[in-house]
Amino acid sequence: MPLGKLQTQLVQQLQLQGRLNGEQFQTITQRPDDISGDALDKLLQETYSITSSQLLVAKARAYNLAPFFPSRFRLSSSAFERLTLEFCQQNLCLPVGFAGDFLLLAVASAFEISVVSKAVEMSGKRVIRLLARESELRDKLFKDQSQSTNFDDVVSQIGTEFATDESDGKEENVTEDSAPIVQLANRIIEDGYYSGTSDIHIEPWEKHIIVRYRIDGVCQEKLRLPFKVGPALVARLKIMCNLDIAERRLPQDGRIVFKQFTKKSIDIDLRVSTAPLNYGEGMVMRILDKQKSTLPLPALGFSEENLAKYRECIRQPYGMILHCGPTGSGKSMTLYSALGEINSPEIVIRTAEDPIEYTLAGINQMQMHRQIGLTFASALRAYLRQDPDVILVGEIRDKETAGIAVEAALTGHLLISTLHTNDAPSTIARLTDMGIEPFMISSSLLCVCAQRLMRRVCKTCRVQYEPEGREKEIMQTAIGWSGPIYKAKVKGCMKCGGSGYKGRVGIHELMVTNNELIEAINKGVETAELKKIAMRGGMKSLHQDSLLKVKEGLTTIEEAVSTVPVDLT
Repeated sequence: MPLGKLQTQLVQQLQLQGRLNGEQFQTITQRPDDISGDALDKLLQETYSITSSQLLVAKARAYNLAPFFPSRFRLSSSAFERLTLEFCQQNLCLPVGFAGDFLLLAVASAFEISVVSKAVEMSGKRVIRLLARESELRDKLFKDQSQSTNFDDVVSQIGTEFATDESDGKEENVTEDSAPIVQLANRIIEDGYYSGTSDIHIEPWEKHIIVRYRIDGVCQEKLRLPFKVGPALVARLKIMCNLDIAERRLPQDGRIVFKQFTKKSIDIDLRVSTAPLNYGEGMVMRILDKQKSTLPLPALGFSEENLAKYRECIRQPYGMILHCGPTGSGKSMTLYSALGEINSPEIVIRTAEDPIEYTLAGINQMQMHRQIGLTFASALRAYLRQDPDVILVGEIRDKETAGIAVEAALTGHLLISTLHTNDAPSTIARLTDMGIEPFMISSSLLCVCAQRLMRRVCKTCRVQYEPEGREKEIMQTAIGWSGPIYKAKVKGCMKCGGSGYKGRVGIHELMVTNNELIEAINKGVETAELKKIAMRGGMKSLHQDSLLKVKEGLTTIEEAVSTVPVDLT
């Protein structure tokens, strides 16, 4: 029985490449017995000395695809941004790059069309297939990835004797300078970076050391280590940020410049904080990605109304703009984005930060050093003699800094800073508690922006439904609207890692001063009344803004209510 059409095309390609002569071509194509694809491959390689690379090139041309060799390809951190590693391993495909609106995808089979349709759905891009050998794809997807993100090899090097609790006198074998500890410290940071982690927690528990990653605002356990490894691991990380490894009784703060400790192209800094806990010393590391640029203001989640008001405020010649919210609520990113929007050669911008999270071109930034007396207050005092137009102060922590900030805002400077309060109206009470006179606050304040970050519902697997009962009531009361909204799929999908959520979006409560608000601040009215006045003036509360994001399909009502409480009526 002659060969099939595709198999004949393959043999024909080998003849065109000069790998087979005419007689060999006739012998193979006119074989009396039926020969399958795998058997044909084996025949060509064993009988006719066709190499696997030559066979791949011939197959690719026969199927009108480009050949690809994964063994020569180096995976980057962005390889699995559009398609998850789990999806690629299950479907034996490898995303190798982008060309305009197209995703270049290496596949092992030219006939698995379902893989391509899934890849189009997940990535949101059209797909160009490249043909690769199955064995090379498996090596790249399984072996290479296990080397880069699996901790088992490092943990096993530390030694199985450290998995027990009994003190056997062997803990000196694991020190901060031993190779497995150095590798483990690097691996934890690298894996955190590749996973999109914002904070890495290293916590001593009674019998283990737990490593947890905070991804999209939610902590998840990544690694459980023998308890005796903890002191050496923390000491190694302390060495990396030049902290005192002998001091275990007091909290310490430091910074790791990670490119000094890795050969990989990972240009990140880590803000490090240690603390003495009940079972030992714990550590939290905030990842600051220097390769990631600041986002433009429209990408931060501002509604059109809030964005227009905020842009008007940051373009004022003088006054004070305050951002409030808890740690990790996106305040710094918003401040940097605002500075990036107004930054131009015509104005002088000075910042006082602790730490400097992103380096901005054309802006003069100062790192605080409390140990030598360089505080926000002293930096601000110095800046007033440096002829600035705009001053950014990392945080208003005390009466002295608050007083100088108000003074700067009243003397022709635009001052931008952050404050730890729950919402925008309570900022007034916080400043009053610091000893700032109400009339000074009202005459210097331009606006207060309270913000939070909410998880985005996964666009791939979100489920639309009609809210009923309490959910419908909450939507009607807050924004006067009720209609179809989305909820997260229970087990998620591959794109969101099974969580139902992927990425985060900001919600904002923008309180811009007006005559009625100024009058109320001067009279010293309480926070609840200030909030009512601000809402009469057009302010949307955090709760209302969160439900507007639900209406737009960006998040779920469960996420909105768990992030900020329902407004009291």
